[in-house]
Amino acid sequence: MVTQPNTMVHSMRNDQLISASATSRRWFLKECGVGLGAIAAHSLMQSDANAASGPLAVKTPHFPGKIKNVIFLFMAGAPSHLELFDYKPQLAKFDGTLPPAGLLDGYRAAFINPNSKLLGPKFKFAKHGQCGAEISELLPHTAKVADDLTIIKSMVTDAFNHAPAQILMNTGSQLFGKPSLGSWTLYGLGSEAEDLPGFVVFSSGRKGPSGGNSNWGSGFLPTVYNGVQLRNVGDPVLYLSNPAGIDRQTQRQTLDAIGALNQQHLDRMNDPEIATRINSYEMAFRMQASAPELMDLSSETQETLDLYGVEPEKSSFAKNCLLARRLVQRGTRFVQLFHEAWDQHGDLVNGLKRNCGDTDQACAALITDLKRRGMLDETLVIWGGEFGRTPMVQGGGDNGRDHHPNAFTMWMAGGGLKPGLTIGQSDEFGFNVVEDRVHVRDFHATILHLLGFDHARLSVKFQGLDQRLTGVEPANVVQKILA
Repeated sequence: MVTQPNTMVHSMRNDQLISASATSRRWFLKECGVGLGAIAAHSLMQSDANAASGPLAVKTPHFPGKIKNVIFLFMAGAPSHLELFDYKPQLAKFDGTLPPAGLLDGYRAAFINPNSKLLGPKFKFAKHGQCGAEISELLPHTAKVADDLTIIKSMVTDAFNHAPAQILMNTGSQLFGKPSLGSWTLYGLGSEAEDLPGFVVFSSGRKGPSGGNSNWGSGFLPTVYNGVQLRNVGDPVLYLSNPAGIDRQTQRQTLDAIGALNQQHLDRMNDPEIATRINSYEMAFRMQASAPELMDLSSETQETLDLYGVEPEKSSFAKNCLLARRLVQRGTRFVQLFHEAWDQHGDLVNGLKRNCGDTDQACAALITDLKRRGMLDETLVIWGGEFGRTPMVQGGGDNGRDHHPNAFTMWMAGGGLKPGLTIGQSDEFGFNVVEDRVHVRDFHATILHLLGFDHARLSVKFQGLDQRLTGVEPANVVQKILA
């Protein structure tokens, strides 16, 4: 279990605060009027101390980690491994025929029936890089960084509908209310970002993820470990700018008054959610200066903008990738990008062309950019969705694929991994994993290991149990991919 520092954030000396029962109008006017200058000065002097002792203070992991930061490129809706990374010649050969007898015994699909016929891959594959990774023609930019990727073609999950599977991939459980991977990371390591959130979320595509905010929620951890969703156009957070007539000094005075009252309540109740409230108000105040600077891409070269395919005034997945790099540079611990567009039950060909066109260049650019800045060695980049797609057709002439939990592909890149490695194998139809099976729990255990944590020891006592990301069922670090 990680030992947490005192979560109370002191902005005034204890002898300046008196109990709520003794608070008087005279004291309030004195301390929050004439005394505001002293309060503000003291708050500024204590800012470094607060950062070192608050709930987001940088912490030491169980052992030296290989990485410090995580960027999770979550392809919500579930991309088809059979069109992108897991080429199956036999599936092409038997296109339009019924699956072999027994293949579907006990199989539960979301929509299709057992009489659905096999559907061959719709795009060409080729080997790329010195590693010879097989990658689809839909991903020409990803193919260029093949030697930096660690590809797992043997992922499995327990859920076959979007919301439960997304929640499982992001929190380790199909049940709502558990802390997300980003929250566990922030809880375990703290944040190096003083003026920006330690866990940031972006969303692009047609809609948000099916699992909603629970994908980045803190569950039973204090809400200070929640992911903070930012927009990439306009104010990064709604209502971040002060309304007309309120300047920065007035805002500071207001927050000092509210902070003093909240501190009294915290001293009396010792409730971590009050500390979260104090931290949130102060973070919002600091973000009024830091967030606009984050979003201002004028300091980026045209070459960098072109590398990602970013149009600065346009909202896009590409812009989110560039912002993710900028956030990690500024100390943010965990950045997650959701792109909800991959649920191809029909119109498979056009849908995948559109999705890959929106994401391929930026994903590869992120790796290239991190690497050339010397940041990839301490950053883990993850790409993947909640499950795969069926080898059987859905929708007849529409050529779609249903949800499939038995086999799918994800890739990672960054510190602590063997680059240019592909592990795992599914059967000749891409239906079941037959080699190097990696469950979502194993995937989480491996990520925590790279961050410096024993997944069985990173826990929080809740409802009488030592709760952890990987739950109580067996989970194993995927040793084969570690450098």
